[in-house]
Amino acid sequence: MATPERHVRLFRNGRNQALRIPREFELEGDEAIIRKEGDRLIVEPVRKGRLLALLDKLDSIEEPFPDVDEDLPPLDDEGR
Repeated sequence: MATPERHVRLFRNGRNQALRIPREFELEGDEAIIRKEGDRLIVEPVRKGRLLALLDKLDSIEEPFPDVDEDLPPLDDEGR
């Protein structure tokens, strides 16, 4: 399915250029990141806390963490 398009008017808001975002293009949250790629503006919502929410839903790991140092020589022997 093709991305819908809408023509919008640009206007001035103080010293800034602005546009009204039509309802079907609304972003979640109250912050966004904007960047310019050539003559295009890319606007993305700031998604806060999503990783923490995902990690909170995961089950705890019951198995012990492996000893990653077990095959290494003692620190005293390094560099000799």
